[in-house]
Amino acid sequence: MKNFIVFGASKGLGDAFVRGLPQAGDKVWVVSRSQPESLKLNDGVQRIWIQADLSELQAGKHIAEQLRGETLDVLIYNVGIWEKEGFEEHYTFDQDDPADIQQLIHVNVTSTIVCIQALLPQLRLSAAGKIIVIGSTAGLSNAGSTQVSFVASKFALRGITEALREHTRQDRIAVTCINPGELAAEIPYDAGPERALSEYGGTRIPLQDIVSIVQCIVSLSNAACVKEINVPALTDLNT
Repeated sequence: MKNFIVFGASKGLGDAFVRGLPQAGDKVWVVSRSQPESLKLNDGVQRIWIQADLSELQAGKHIAEQLRGETLDVLIYNVGIWEKEGFEEHYTFDQDDPADIQQLIHVNVTSTIVCIQALLPQLRLSAAGKIIVIGSTAGLSNAGSTQVSFVASKFALRGITEALREHTRQDRIAVTCINPGELAAEIPYDAGPERALSEYGGTRIPLQDIVSIVQCIVSLSNAACVKEINVPALTDLNT
């Protein structure tokens, strides 16, 4: 039996982790602002909702208080916001508001650091603790994106995982960064991978693929550490 915590778990990839990773007898703390539909599942997995707004600096402390005395085996940090209209053709960095830039960096970078820091005591109780940070191929070199702040935050996640890995090495906690390309995040996990493949003509990655990768990482002993995995869509020539 394993204990998981999944951040950003109300929809998309986070919801897929909550549904697809745990097995009967496992416990999952589900961190999100809105109540997730996955709490209604009846599959032998204990799911506990922690309502939290990760834009608030004290969110990490609040979440850690809910897990006081608990052992945490797997922490999955899957949180990220982007520029307003950042994926629209007319988007331009010139018009980004400084306050929005500050908020993006806080949610994507600062919150990652402080939330993981707050939960290290629980992870140290595990025999084979795992921290998995979900980045993006936008954080890789030559990705071709013009979203300056978003790209900067995704590069930062890779730096966080590198330094954190060294910090937790003596605790035998493995730290991994996974950088997916464009996901079929709008297709519900329960709809299956074939629906995602047909909906987008095979140009977007089904959520099930990323869940499968994380399942492999979680199954490893504390003798192994997967440092980083890049998972671009096959049709994405930039990565």
